Amino acid sequence: MPLDHRLSPEHEELRRTVEAFAHDVVAPRIAEHYENHTFPYDIVREMGRMGLFGLPFPEEYGGMGGDYLALCLALEELARVDSSVAITLEAGVSLGAMPIHRFGTEEQKRAWLPRLCSGEALGAFGLTEPGCGSDAGGTRTTAVLDGDSWVINGTKSFITNSGTDITGLITVTAVTALPDGGRGISAIIVPAGTPGLTVAPPYSKVGWNASDTHELSLADVRVPAANLLGEPGRGYAQFLRILDEGRIAISALATGLAQGCVDESVRYAGEREAFGRPIGDNQAIQFKLADMETRAHTARVAWRDAASRLLAGEPFKKAAAIAKLHSSDVAVVNAREATQIHGGYGFMNEYPVARMWRDAKILEIGEGTSEVQRMLIARELRVPYAASRS
Repeated sequence: MPLDHRLSPEHEELRRTVEAFAHDVVAPRIAEHYENHTFPYDIVREMGRMGLFGLPFPEEYGGMGGDYLALCLALEELARVDSSVAITLEAGVSLGAMPIHRFGTEEQKRAWLPRLCSGEALGAFGLTEPGCGSDAGGTRTTAVLDGDSWVINGTKSFITNSGTDITGLITVTAVTALPDGGRGISAIIVPAGTPGLTVAPPYSKVGWNASDTHELSLADVRVPAANLLGEPGRGYAQFLRILDEGRIAISALATGLAQGCVDESVRYAGEREAFGRPIGDNQAIQFKLADMETRAHTARVAWRDAASRLLAGEPFKKAAAIAKLHSSDVAVVNAREATQIHGGYGFMNEYPVARMWRDAKILEIGEGTSEVQRMLIARELRVPYAASRS
């Protein structure tokens, strides 16, 4: 029986609303933010008023009562115009607020989710460290329970939404002692501005230049013991689940970038003339556009399939990895082809495809590299490997 990925009227209305917002509000403003490396507070405020940061959360916590598909639809439409804005939403929701929704106590949910859902505050996710990117299990940051407080020491790198004026919290993973005497990785909420938490200057990045990314240093950072998120020693397992969901969101974002490359290239091919006729009359350009549209379409099918499995309560880890692997590759290829179609103008920052070309590569790295996705897919296929034969 074929999969039905047609949208409900409610989801289609949301998609159209965000599509209009992206073209009418984001598109005219984002280039200036991007080139000046400034965070688009004005755009983020409007996204908050629209309820985008609360899309998948219950109304009782200030959310919109929607689902993960709604979030992903919004991400795809935003990324068709700009990925910096899209990743700000993705990180704020799936990495910042979702861990509290999934694993937080009732007190933690009521304390944090209303502000995060409204966009008044942004959440960040402090997992990656300088010496262990893909190897999150190699976390070196430590947290020691001292009376009724956690004392945290360590360094986190490449943390999105961690240094804005509206950053509210960073949930960090840290090695902690367990009741049985062992050690495990726990997750702890660290409010922004906590003494000992130092936010380094923003990175100088190739792309995503209008998003906020910093290294964080934690030196004897002291937070209440009640800031433990979930069970002690379960932080790593919790965030594996969060990353599985986040890969669907990143896949939707990558699909949006790929589709944006098609949009811009079709427009340019109809306007640009060479040898007395629009370049879109050339079969070589037509074939490039056909291949680009095919890639974007299959990426969309992949992320919607993964999202439908998540919403149905079915296993979705493999589908999410497939979607993330495929869509990030599609984004890179489409960005390269869009730049080629634009010729010399594609190398000029005044054209959106130049921004898309710069933004695409990180999609093969962030929230699990393409190599990690292949490992996950192979593991789900039960492919034999050396450790299983020993």
